[in-house]
Amino acid sequence: MKVVVHVQLREGVLDPQGKAIAGALNTLGFAGVVDARQSKVIALDLEDMDESTARARVDEMCRKLLANTVIETYSVSIEPAG
Repeated sequence: MKVVVHVQLREGVLDPQGKAIAGALNTLGFAGVVDARQSKVIALDLEDMDESTARARVDEMCRKLLANTVIETYSVSIEPAG
């Protein structure tokens, strides 16, 4: 089973990398970029299990390690095997 976790900073949390990206894009001539937010993507391969069990396990992984839930949010996409 393929799982993709998207982790990004919560709204209102300063994102210096995003600011740098937006500034660099404007400097390179990509006018009109008002803001950018950076995030991380974590791809996991899990053993076969039902989707609700997988979602619960990945949610626990996010809360314990993959995301700092004080300043970050996350979303999980699950693609069944096969």
